[in-house]
Amino acid sequence: MVSKLDWADVTAQARALDVADPLGGFREEFALPAGIIYLDGNSLGPAPKAALSALETAAREEWATDLVTSWNHAGWFDLPSRCGDRIAPLIGADAGEVVSCDTVSLNIFKCLGAALQMRPDRRVIIAEAGSFPTDLYVTEGFLGLRPGLSLRLAEPDGAELSSLIDDDVAAVLVNQVDYRTGRVRDLPALTRTAHDAGAVVIWDLCHSAGVMEVGLNAAAADMAVGCSYKYLNGGPGAPAFVFAAERHHATIRQPLSGWWGHATPFDFTRSYRPDPGIRRFLCGTQPILSFRAMEAGLEIAGRAGIARVREKGKLLTQLFIDLVEAGCEGRVQLVSPRSAEDRGSQVAFAHPEGYAIVQALIARGVIGDFRNPDILRFGFAPLYLRHADVAEAARQFCAVVTGDVWRDPVYANRSAVT
Repeated sequence: MVSKLDWADVTAQARALDVADPLGGFREEFALPAGIIYLDGNSLGPAPKAALSALETAAREEWATDLVTSWNHAGWFDLPSRCGDRIAPLIGADAGEVVSCDTVSLNIFKCLGAALQMRPDRRVIIAEAGSFPTDLYVTEGFLGLRPGLSLRLAEPDGAELSSLIDDDVAAVLVNQVDYRTGRVRDLPALTRTAHDAGAVVIWDLCHSAGVMEVGLNAAAADMAVGCSYKYLNGGPGAPAFVFAAERHHATIRQPLSGWWGHATPFDFTRSYRPDPGIRRFLCGTQPILSFRAMEAGLEIAGRAGIARVREKGKLLTQLFIDLVEAGCEGRVQLVSPRSAEDRGSQVAFAHPEGYAIVQALIARGVIGDFRNPDILRFGFAPLYLRHADVAEAARQFCAVVTGDVWRDPVYANRSAVT
């Protein structure tokens, strides 16, 4: 037997929950492959059906037929602002405080430059040693251009990050949700601590935007970055976003002062004059086809309501944890927080052969992902996942683990993308 669980009863209970699910209807708005349970929306969300139609229209009509006139007639030029205004309520910001543009990596660089401009007398940047690598890589590159600055890292098993903040710290770059474990940081508390020491905080929202409340303005946050291709279902490589509190707009400057960030870009003046608002975080021409696809995902998220999404996310993650721990006979270790309030919309387990287990699950139609050295990571996107999907995924997980299915050598072959 796979476990002592009565999987038929588990499935019946899960289906009953799906019948009563107030978000159940949103699943039909996504193009989901038959026979697949998708638990990797924290890497790439699936395609909204409306996004596919929007891409067709943008390519065949706006681009192929209307050509350059679409910058005005189809509103291409305003897309970064319009999409930013759709993202704003999802992260607790106001209209005009978020612009969609570029990549997370580029936007981190911009925010670091802006933070150092705001605190020119300070020489330290704080980041998490266990942060998503791009945050650290970009910070290293930024430091290489600014002699005299230093990086102070909060180690996972070391002192609490807040204790590292002193009066020499200019900026704190921190993730709201840990990309491996799903652990949630207390955004309001850490922001207060940083402000009390005179530091600026840059929040990375890549694993929280779209599935949980963020509350940037309620916490008096300074800046934030995030991506739209995960829980916002914007498509592969979709534009990222930047938030800057309105109170900073008059004075904040970012170092990548491209022409789209100019106050009047089509005056083609020799000297740079930044836009008076959030568009000063723009650089150059933006990827219009990607914007058109992304709009569909943002529209769905707006209709669903972030509070309802968060509540269902907590239920789905708890169901998965309970079933896996009951059915896997202690062979995997939970590394995500047990409290639903303390984790994002993902669950991570550890196993020495985590990669092979994930590959065996994918072969059975359950798509999750693996993160070095031993993390099996599963994302729970409430807009298209059902409770019955979670129950079946847990059943397959337990079958792979307790049945040693993962020992088949074929599952040990690593691809370039894990």
